[in-house]
Amino acid sequence: MTPSHGRAAEPPDPLPATLAQKLVARAAGVAHVTPGSVVMCKVDLAMAHDSSGPRRVAPLLRELGAKVWDPSRFVVVTDHYVPAADPEAEAIVRFTRDWVRDAGIVNFIDGEGICHLVLPERGHVLPGRFIVGGDSHSPTGGAFGAYMFGIGATEMAGVLATGEIWLRVPQTIRLDWRGALADGVCAKDMMLHLCATLGLAGGRYEAIEYTGAAVTALPMQERMTLCNMSTELGAQTGLIAPDATTMAWLADAGADAAALAAIDPRQWRSDANAPVLATHRFDAGTLAPQVAAPHSPANSAPVAASAGQPVDIAYLGACTGAKLEDLRMAARVLRGRRVAPGVTLRVAPASLRDQQQAAREGTLQVLTDAGAELLPNACNACAGYGASRFPAGSRAIASTARNFAGRMGDAGSAVWLASPLTVAASAVTGCITDPRALMA
Repeated sequence: MTPSHGRAAEPPDPLPATLAQKLVARAAGVAHVTPGSVVMCKVDLAMAHDSSGPRRVAPLLRELGAKVWDPSRFVVVTDHYVPAADPEAEAIVRFTRDWVRDAGIVNFIDGEGICHLVLPERGHVLPGRFIVGGDSHSPTGGAFGAYMFGIGATEMAGVLATGEIWLRVPQTIRLDWRGALADGVCAKDMMLHLCATLGLAGGRYEAIEYTGAAVTALPMQERMTLCNMSTELGAQTGLIAPDATTMAWLADAGADAAALAAIDPRQWRSDANAPVLATHRFDAGTLAPQVAAPHSPANSAPVAASAGQPVDIAYLGACTGAKLEDLRMAARVLRGRRVAPGVTLRVAPASLRDQQQAAREGTLQVLTDAGAELLPNACNACAGYGASRFPAGSRAIASTARNFAGRMGDAGSAVWLASPLTVAASAVTGCITDPRALMA
């Protein structure tokens, strides 16, 4: 057979892949993964808090005779039971602190904010990383182009013992937001609209990727709100491709300079021709402020549908509603105004760092001048812990992620969900109010 003297064959083009596939393939140590297949992934980082962490996994590790595979890769945060409101909470926090010390955990963040914010604040969440968290809202990390999702205590014990976890490779659902958000509309409104449109199972436990001009225009903390509430859509994770905004935020947060320099954010984006399960397109310019009526985020509709409902508690808190960007939004509405008689405005800044920055720039002063009651940097009422729980008969509007009956207090309380702008406007008027009416 005569050999061919033509040009040498070129290597085949790599298979097109979504951002989710690329992240999982890296963790699995392979060139490409196929949705639906099961792979074993090496974990770059694990995170747990005082509710999901040591008290749950310590007995399992003890029974296995195992230790934490790499104490420098496990971050523990106290945010649910701090400050301790009763003897049970005191015991949980004490056990957490003692176990962290005995296990040699390097990264322990004690009472300085909610895990989903303090983790990236400390530079632990970087593009390309594969991270597991002991909390359902762990997809927050996807805002940075990391594959991050929540797991239970049994899975966490396995991760801590081995540094690995199996994963069914997800399909990708693309949520494409075109255009630009109007003044008075923010990421929380986008997500509440998605909850109503797609439903709480719309994510099908797959990977959601947020794309479009309206998404790339969002600052990092607004992107975090979107990815955080991917959980409310039933997704395993939510992702936004990293870009210059991502890298600048991480640099400002103090992430390791050498680690950042080694990252090419262009590597972590979906190929144009990568197949996806579905694409849903939305026009950001037509979106109005949204409010979710009790008792589900899926009960969302434009604010006009709930306008005039009286409230006696306005709550600015949680990882979706009390970050620095959220506090700034609320201050924009509250500046020069006072909370309506009969309304309690409670503000629980999501992290100590954000609270300190809000104080330096005057944002915190605007909130307190308006009559806000300042709460600790913790989950507080959002997770149903502590003295800030809502009493029976109360009617609250909150910037939290969920409003299920009894979650934030007595089952006889009613909670409407909204953006920080809408919460602040409602605090001023004493009833649910379109924030745009106070932003002229």
